[in-house]
Amino acid sequence: MSETVRNAASDAGDHPVVRAGARVGYAASGVLHLLIGWLALQLAWAGGSGSADQSGAFAQLSATPVGAVLLWVVTAGFALLGLWQLTELIGPGEAKDKIKSLGKGVLYLVLAGTALRIAAGGSSSGGGEQTSSMTGTLMAQPFGRILVAVVGTVVIGVGVYHVVKGARATFLRDLRENPGRWITGAGRLGYIAKGIALVLVGGLFVLAAVQSDPEEAQGLDGALKALLELPLGSVLLSVVAFGIAFYGVYSFGRARYAKV
Repeated sequence: MSETVRNAASDAGDHPVVRAGARVGYAASGVLHLLIGWLALQLAWAGGSGSADQSGAFAQLSATPVGAVLLWVVTAGFALLGLWQLTELIGPGEAKDKIKSLGKGVLYLVLAGTALRIAAGGSSSGGGEQTSSMTGTLMAQPFGRILVAVVGTVVIGVGVYHVVKGARATFLRDLRENPGRWITGAGRLGYIAKGIALVLVGGLFVLAAVQSDPEEAQGLDGALKALLELPLGSVLLSVVAFGIAFYGVYSFGRARYAKV
């Protein structure tokens, strides 16, 4: 890779607008997770009709008096955070860190696209149908069931990583200084809860592969609804809902203390 490209990427990542936008993106993540936690809590006790996932959260946000403006701010924040993550691919660093930056960059850009679609008046339907459709397409390929199982296994691995990261509080390495006891505690609970949700999502993909049924593969909303089918499901879902909300609280702290 030429020195010119490296310098351009470095300049983009260090640009004040991109760095400030990345912090707005972390704050947007805080809003997103608080709303998902609230939707999940409604699902646990009131049978909420909204999807307890990113699309449902953005739809909830758009319904507020200042929702249209906030959605555009959220879109810009996620887009700039995604751009900043992608600039981390250029330059020195370990391969595993670059893979993480790539994954996060793509995720934040997808979230920006989802928020943009809803801000522009597009559909706010949940991701369950899209996930099932994607899984069906994947299963139609050679060795499709194996590919779906691999996807599920990877998601489970990411979920376990989040649980361990929360339990050991290694997320503090992402911050330039200790944010204090309350933010650290919220981060611990938030990472563990988010990890549990990801393990459930990955488990549904593996189940879809085993049963050769794309409909079994669900996104976050489907995973949270699966908790309701367990004994004391409402209680378990409530615990995860509060945990996701705690991750939102941590994200606000991260917006201030992150190494950007």
